[in-house]
Amino acid sequence: MLTPRRIEIFKAIVDEYIKTAEPVGSKALQQKYHLSYSSATIRNDMQALEEMGYLEKTHTSSGRIPSTLGYKFYCENLLNEAQMDKKMEVAISSAFDVSNMNIEEAVHQSCRILSEMTNMTAGAIGPDSSEQQLEHIKLFQVDPRNCVGVFITNTGHTETKNFHFDDDIPFSDMESCTDILNRELHGVPIDELPERMKEVRPELNSNVQKHDILFAAFVKAFVKFASDNVYFSGKDRILYQPEFEDIDKLKKLMGLLEDSSSDAWRQLPHEKNAVAVTTQQGAHLTWIDDVAVVSSPFKVHDGEHGRLVVVGPSRMNYDKVVAMIQYAAKLIEKMYDDSDEGGSSHQK
Repeated sequence: MLTPRRIEIFKAIVDEYIKTAEPVGSKALQQKYHLSYSSATIRNDMQALEEMGYLEKTHTSSGRIPSTLGYKFYCENLLNEAQMDKKMEVAISSAFDVSNMNIEEAVHQSCRILSEMTNMTAGAIGPDSSEQQLEHIKLFQVDPRNCVGVFITNTGHTETKNFHFDDDIPFSDMESCTDILNRELHGVPIDELPERMKEVRPELNSNVQKHDILFAAFVKAFVKFASDNVYFSGKDRILYQPEFEDIDKLKKLMGLLEDSSSDAWRQLPHEKNAVAVTTQQGAHLTWIDDVAVVSSPFKVHDGEHGRLVVVGPSRMNYDKVVAMIQYAAKLIEKMYDDSDEGGSSHQK
Protein backbone atom coordinates (compact mmCIF):
# COMPACT_ATOMS: atom_id res chain seq x y z
CA MET A 1 0.00 0.00 0.00
CA LEU A 2 1.00 3.63 -0.46
CA THR A 3 2.03 4.67 3.05
CA PRO A 4 3.11 8.27 3.80
CA ARG A 5 6.73 7.09 3.91
CA ARG A 6 6.52 5.46 0.50
CA ILE A 7 4.88 8.56 -0.94
CA GLU A 8 7.71 10.70 0.47
CA ILE A 9 10.31 8.38 -1.06
CA PHE A 10 8.44 8.22 -4.35
CA LYS A 11 8.21 12.01 -4.62
CA ALA A 12 11.92 12.34 -3.93
CA ILE A 13 12.68 9.83 -6.68
CA VAL A 14 10.54 11.70 -9.22
CA ASP A 15 12.05 15.08 -8.27
CA GLU A 16 15.59 13.70 -8.50
CA TYR A 17 15.02 11.96 -11.83
CA ILE A 18 13.47 15.10 -13.32
CA LYS A 19 16.60 17.03 -12.36
CA THR A 20 19.25 14.51 -13.41
CA ALA A 21 17.73 12.13 -16.00
CA GLU A 22 19.68 9.41 -14.15
CA PRO A 23 18.17 6.35 -12.42
CA VAL A 24 17.89 6.97 -8.68
CA GLY A 25 19.48 4.70 -6.07
CA SER A 26 18.66 4.39 -2.37
CA LYS A 27 21.97 5.72 -1.00
CA ALA A 28 21.98 8.83 -3.15
CA LEU A 29 18.34 9.42 -2.30
CA GLN A 30 18.97 9.11 1.44
CA GLN A 31 21.92 11.53 1.39
CA LYS A 32 20.59 14.15 -1.00
CA TYR A 33 17.07 14.38 0.43
CA HIS A 34 18.10 13.83 4.07
CA LEU A 35 15.59 11.02 4.49
CA SER A 36 15.41 9.70 8.05
CA TYR A 37 15.15 6.07 6.95
CA SER A 38 17.85 3.48 6.50
CA SER A 39 19.13 2.62 3.05
CA ALA A 40 17.64 -0.87 3.45
CA THR A 41 14.20 0.55 4.28
CA ILE A 42 14.36 2.83 1.24
CA ARG A 43 15.37 -0.08 -0.99
CA ASN A 44 12.48 -2.19 0.30
CA ASP A 45 10.03 0.62 -0.33
CA MET A 46 11.45 1.20 -3.81
CA GLN A 47 10.92 -2.49 -4.52
CA ALA A 48 7.33 -2.22 -3.27
CA LEU A 49 6.71 0.89 -5.42
CA GLU A 50 8.07 -1.00 -8.42
CA GLU A 51 5.74 -3.93 -7.74
CA MET A 52 2.81 -1.48 -7.53
CA GLY A 53 3.78 -0.12 -10.96
CA TYR A 54 4.93 3.36 -9.90
CA LEU A 55 8.64 2.77 -10.55
CA GLU A 56 10.65 0.92 -13.18
CA LYS A 57 14.11 -0.60 -13.04
CA THR A 58 16.39 0.14 -15.98
CA HIS A 59 18.66 -2.40 -17.61
CA THR A 60 21.77 -0.27 -17.20
CA SER A 61 21.55 0.63 -13.52
CA SER A 62 20.40 -0.67 -10.17
CA GLY A 63 18.53 2.59 -9.68
CA ARG A 64 14.90 3.19 -10.57
CA ILE A 65 12.92 5.70 -12.60
CA PRO A 66 9.23 6.71 -12.52
CA SER A 67 6.83 4.78 -14.74
CA THR A 68 3.98 6.36 -16.69
CA LEU A 69 1.62 5.27 -13.90
CA GLY A 70 4.02 6.91 -11.44
CA TYR A 71 3.97 10.21 -13.32
CA LYS A 72 0.18 10.04 -13.42
CA PHE A 73 0.02 9.59 -9.63
CA TYR A 74 2.59 12.35 -9.13
CA CYS A 75 0.69 14.88 -11.26
CA GLU A 76 -2.67 13.90 -9.81
CA ASN A 77 -1.67 14.12 -6.17
CA LEU A 78 1.76 15.63 -5.55
CA LEU A 79 2.06 18.70 -7.76
CA ASN A 80 2.65 21.92 -5.87
CA GLU A 81 0.17 24.76 -6.26
CA ALA A 82 0.97 26.45 -9.57
CA GLN A 83 3.10 29.47 -8.73
CA MET A 84 4.83 31.58 -11.34
CA ASP A 85 8.42 32.69 -10.99
CA LYS A 86 8.36 36.49 -11.39
CA LYS A 87 10.84 36.46 -14.27
CA MET A 88 8.77 33.85 -16.09
CA GLU A 89 5.59 35.84 -15.47
CA VAL A 90 7.14 39.01 -16.92
CA ALA A 91 8.53 37.15 -19.93
CA ILE A 92 5.19 35.53 -20.81
CA SER A 93 3.08 38.64 -20.19
CA SER A 94 5.43 40.68 -22.42
CA ALA A 95 4.15 38.65 -25.39
CA PHE A 96 0.78 40.37 -24.96
CA ASP A 97 2.03 43.92 -24.36
CA VAL A 98 2.53 44.91 -28.00
CA SER A 99 -0.43 47.13 -28.87
CA ASN A 100 -0.42 46.42 -32.61
CA MET A 101 -0.18 42.64 -32.18
CA ASN A 102 -3.26 40.64 -33.10
CA ILE A 103 -4.40 37.55 -31.19
CA GLU A 104 -2.79 35.07 -33.57
CA GLU A 105 0.58 36.80 -33.28
CA ALA A 106 0.31 36.93 -29.48
CA VAL A 107 -0.51 33.21 -29.30
CA HIS A 108 2.46 32.35 -31.52
CA GLN A 109 4.74 34.61 -29.48
CA SER A 110 3.60 32.97 -26.23
CA CYS A 111 4.37 29.54 -27.75
CA ARG A 112 7.88 30.67 -28.65
CA ILE A 113 8.46 31.94 -25.11
CA LEU A 114 7.08 28.75 -23.54
CA SER A 115 9.36 26.70 -25.78
CA GLU A 116 12.42 28.74 -24.83
CA MET A 117 11.66 28.67 -21.10
CA THR A 118 10.93 24.94 -20.93
CA ASN A 119 13.45 23.88 -23.59
CA MET A 120 10.67 21.78 -25.09
CA THR A 121 8.14 22.10 -27.90
CA ALA A 122 5.19 24.41 -27.29
CA GLY A 123 2.12 24.88 -29.42
CA ALA A 124 -1.45 26.06 -29.78
CA ILE A 125 -4.46 24.11 -31.03
CA GLY A 126 -7.32 26.09 -32.52
CA PRO A 127 -11.04 25.59 -31.91
CA ASP A 128 -12.71 22.45 -33.21
CA SER A 129 -13.84 23.25 -36.76
CA SER A 130 -16.59 20.60 -36.59
CA GLU A 131 -18.40 22.79 -34.06
CA GLN A 132 -18.37 25.86 -36.33
CA GLN A 133 -20.56 26.61 -39.32
CA LEU A 134 -19.94 28.92 -42.25
CA GLU A 135 -21.88 32.14 -41.86
CA HIS A 136 -20.61 34.33 -44.70
CA ILE A 137 -17.82 34.79 -47.27
CA LYS A 138 -16.50 38.13 -48.50
CA LEU A 139 -13.97 38.71 -51.27
CA PHE A 140 -12.00 41.94 -51.67
CA GLN A 141 -10.25 42.28 -55.02
CA VAL A 142 -6.75 43.79 -54.92
CA ASP A 143 -6.14 43.44 -58.65
CA PRO A 144 -7.26 40.96 -61.35
CA ARG A 145 -4.87 38.29 -60.01
CA ASN A 146 -5.07 38.89 -56.27
CA CYS A 147 -7.84 39.13 -53.71
CA VAL A 148 -8.42 38.68 -50.00
CA GLY A 149 -11.09 36.28 -48.79
CA VAL A 150 -12.77 36.63 -45.40
CA PHE A 151 -14.58 33.62 -43.93
CA ILE A 152 -16.93 34.26 -41.00
CA THR A 153 -18.37 31.50 -38.82
CA ASN A 154 -21.57 31.37 -36.79
CA THR A 155 -19.49 31.91 -33.62
CA GLY A 156 -18.05 35.20 -34.90
CA HIS A 157 -14.65 33.71 -35.70
CA THR A 158 -13.01 35.31 -38.74
CA GLU A 159 -10.43 33.68 -41.00
CA THR A 160 -8.60 35.54 -43.78
CA LYS A 161 -7.00 34.01 -46.87
CA ASN A 162 -4.92 35.65 -49.59
CA PHE A 163 -5.75 34.36 -53.07
CA HIS A 164 -3.26 34.61 -55.93
CA PHE A 165 -4.34 33.50 -59.43
CA ASP A 166 -2.17 32.73 -62.45
CA ASP A 167 -4.80 34.26 -64.77
CA ASP A 168 -6.82 37.45 -64.57
CA ILE A 169 -10.17 36.90 -62.82
CA PRO A 170 -13.00 39.31 -63.69
CA PHE A 171 -14.54 41.00 -60.68
CA SER A 172 -17.95 39.81 -61.87
CA ASP A 173 -16.70 36.20 -61.56
CA MET A 174 -15.64 36.80 -57.96
CA GLU A 175 -19.02 38.34 -57.15
CA SER A 176 -20.97 35.51 -58.78
CA CYS A 177 -18.81 32.88 -57.07
CA THR A 178 -19.24 34.32 -53.57
CA ASP A 179 -23.00 34.81 -54.13
CA ILE A 180 -23.36 31.11 -55.02
CA LEU A 181 -21.18 29.91 -52.14
CA ASN A 182 -22.98 32.10 -49.59
CA ARG A 183 -26.34 30.81 -50.76
CA GLU A 184 -25.41 27.12 -50.98
CA LEU A 185 -22.93 26.75 -48.10
CA HIS A 186 -24.47 28.93 -45.39
CA GLY A 187 -24.76 26.90 -42.17
CA VAL A 188 -22.51 24.05 -43.37
CA PRO A 189 -19.99 22.81 -40.74
CA ILE A 190 -16.48 24.00 -41.57
CA ASP A 191 -15.02 20.50 -41.80
CA GLU A 192 -17.69 19.50 -44.37
CA LEU A 193 -17.06 22.41 -46.74
CA PRO A 194 -14.46 20.76 -49.03
CA GLU A 195 -16.81 17.81 -49.70
CA ARG A 196 -19.88 20.04 -50.16
CA MET A 197 -18.04 22.05 -52.84
CA LYS A 198 -18.56 19.09 -55.21
CA GLU A 199 -22.32 19.68 -55.04
CA VAL A 200 -21.87 23.38 -55.84
CA ARG A 201 -19.55 22.83 -58.80
CA PRO A 202 -22.24 22.43 -61.51
CA GLU A 203 -23.76 25.83 -60.63
CA LEU A 204 -20.31 27.44 -60.66
CA ASN A 205 -19.66 25.90 -64.09
CA SER A 206 -22.88 27.41 -65.45
CA ASN A 207 -22.53 30.92 -64.02
CA VAL A 208 -18.83 31.68 -63.57
CA GLN A 209 -16.43 32.10 -66.49
CA LYS A 210 -13.21 31.17 -64.61
CA HIS A 211 -15.00 28.53 -62.57
CA ASP A 212 -12.18 25.95 -62.53
CA ILE A 213 -9.66 28.38 -61.03
CA LEU A 214 -12.06 29.68 -58.39
CA PHE A 215 -13.31 26.20 -57.52
CA ALA A 216 -9.77 24.93 -56.89
CA ALA A 217 -8.88 28.04 -54.87
CA PHE A 218 -11.89 27.75 -52.57
CA VAL A 219 -11.48 24.00 -52.02
CA LYS A 220 -7.88 24.59 -50.98
CA ALA A 221 -8.92 27.45 -48.68
CA PHE A 222 -11.67 25.37 -47.04
CA VAL A 223 -9.31 22.43 -46.45
CA LYS A 224 -6.85 24.80 -44.79
CA PHE A 225 -9.61 26.42 -42.73
CA ALA A 226 -10.84 23.05 -41.49
CA SER A 227 -7.53 21.43 -40.61
CA ASP A 228 -4.61 23.84 -40.44
CA ASN A 229 -5.18 25.23 -36.96
CA VAL A 230 -2.25 23.73 -35.11
CA TYR A 231 0.91 25.76 -34.49
CA PHE A 232 4.18 24.61 -32.89
CA SER A 233 7.34 26.38 -31.86
CA GLY A 234 10.67 24.81 -30.95
CA LYS A 235 10.19 21.40 -32.58
CA ASP A 236 13.97 20.96 -32.63
CA ARG A 237 14.39 21.55 -28.89
CA ILE A 238 12.93 18.19 -27.96
CA LEU A 239 15.55 16.43 -30.08
CA TYR A 240 18.20 17.18 -27.47
CA GLN A 241 16.37 15.36 -24.68
CA PRO A 242 18.20 12.09 -23.87
CA GLU A 243 14.96 10.09 -24.01
CA PHE A 244 14.77 10.60 -27.78
CA GLU A 245 18.16 9.19 -28.70
CA ASP A 246 16.08 6.09 -29.54
CA ILE A 247 15.34 6.51 -33.27
CA ASP A 248 11.98 4.67 -33.15
CA LYS A 249 10.73 6.90 -30.32
CA LEU A 250 11.99 9.96 -32.17
CA LYS A 251 10.12 8.98 -35.36
CA LYS A 252 6.85 8.57 -33.42
CA LEU A 253 7.35 11.93 -31.76
CA MET A 254 8.11 13.80 -34.99
CA GLY A 255 5.11 12.17 -36.66
CA LEU A 256 2.93 13.51 -33.88
CA LEU A 257 4.37 17.02 -34.18
CA GLU A 258 3.93 17.05 -37.96
CA ASP A 259 0.18 16.35 -37.70
CA SER A 260 -1.57 19.68 -38.33
CA SER A 261 -5.02 18.30 -37.54
CA SER A 262 -6.53 19.59 -34.31
CA ASP A 263 -8.74 16.45 -34.21
CA ALA A 264 -5.66 14.24 -33.83
CA TRP A 265 -4.48 16.25 -30.84
CA ARG A 266 -7.92 16.28 -29.23
CA GLN A 267 -8.16 12.50 -29.59
CA LEU A 268 -4.69 11.94 -28.14
CA PRO A 269 -5.92 11.10 -24.59
CA HIS A 270 -8.12 8.37 -26.10
CA GLU A 271 -5.32 6.63 -28.01
CA LYS A 272 -4.81 2.94 -27.21
CA ASN A 273 -1.52 3.38 -25.32
CA ALA A 274 -2.30 6.76 -23.78
CA VAL A 275 -2.58 7.53 -20.07
CA ALA A 276 -4.40 10.77 -19.25
CA VAL A 277 -5.18 12.79 -16.13
CA THR A 278 -6.48 16.21 -15.14
CA THR A 279 -4.52 17.85 -12.33
CA GLN A 280 -6.01 19.57 -9.31
CA GLN A 281 -4.97 22.85 -10.94
CA GLY A 282 -7.02 22.02 -14.06
CA ALA A 283 -4.24 21.21 -16.51
CA HIS A 284 -4.59 18.16 -18.76
CA LEU A 285 -1.74 15.68 -19.11
CA THR A 286 -1.35 12.79 -21.52
CA TRP A 287 1.48 10.27 -21.75
CA ILE A 288 2.23 8.04 -24.72
CA ASP A 289 5.42 6.00 -24.38
CA ASP A 290 8.09 8.51 -23.30
CA VAL A 291 6.19 11.54 -24.57
CA ALA A 292 4.25 13.82 -22.22
CA VAL A 293 1.75 16.43 -23.42
CA VAL A 294 0.68 19.12 -20.96
CA SER A 295 -2.22 21.30 -22.09
CA SER A 296 -4.44 24.06 -20.79
CA PRO A 297 -7.65 25.23 -22.50
CA PHE A 298 -8.54 28.85 -23.18
CA LYS A 299 -11.95 30.21 -24.12
CA VAL A 300 -12.14 31.78 -27.57
CA HIS A 301 -15.88 32.45 -27.88
CA ASP A 302 -19.02 31.05 -26.27
CA GLY A 303 -18.77 27.28 -26.49
CA GLU A 304 -15.49 27.46 -28.41
CA HIS A 305 -12.07 26.71 -26.94
CA GLY A 306 -8.47 26.58 -28.05
CA ARG A 307 -5.65 24.83 -26.21
CA LEU A 308 -2.02 25.58 -25.35
CA VAL A 309 0.28 22.56 -25.22
CA VAL A 310 3.83 21.75 -24.16
CA VAL A 311 5.30 18.52 -25.55
CA GLY A 312 8.36 16.90 -24.01
CA PRO A 313 9.70 13.77 -22.36
CA SER A 314 7.84 12.24 -19.43
CA ARG A 315 10.74 13.49 -17.33
CA MET A 316 9.74 17.17 -17.20
CA ASN A 317 9.37 19.71 -14.41
CA TYR A 318 5.58 19.49 -14.12
CA ASP A 319 5.31 22.16 -11.39
CA LYS A 320 7.02 24.70 -13.63
CA VAL A 321 5.37 23.68 -16.91
CA VAL A 322 1.81 23.55 -15.50
CA ALA A 323 2.22 26.98 -13.88
CA MET A 324 3.55 28.58 -17.07
CA ILE A 325 1.04 27.08 -19.49
CA GLN A 326 -1.95 27.96 -17.31
CA TYR A 327 -0.71 31.54 -16.89
CA ALA A 328 -0.25 31.92 -20.66
CA ALA A 329 -3.70 30.41 -21.35
CA LYS A 330 -5.31 32.94 -18.99
CA LEU A 331 -3.58 35.83 -20.81
CA ILE A 332 -4.80 34.55 -24.19
CA GLU A 333 -8.34 34.19 -22.82
CA LYS A 334 -8.22 37.76 -21.47
CA MET A 335 -7.06 39.02 -24.84
CA TYR A 336 -10.06 37.40 -26.52
CA ASP A 337 -12.36 38.89 -23.87
CA ASP A 338 -10.90 42.36 -24.39
CA SER A 339 -11.25 42.00 -28.14
CA ASP A 340 -14.91 40.93 -27.78
CA GLU A 341 -15.63 43.96 -25.63
CA GLY A 342 -14.00 46.18 -28.22
CA GLY A 343 -16.20 44.69 -30.94
CA SER A 344 -13.31 43.72 -33.20
CA SER A 345 -13.07 40.52 -35.19
CA HIS A 346 -10.56 37.74 -34.48
CA GLN A 347 -8.04 36.20 -36.72
CA LYS A 348 -6.91 32.72 -35.93
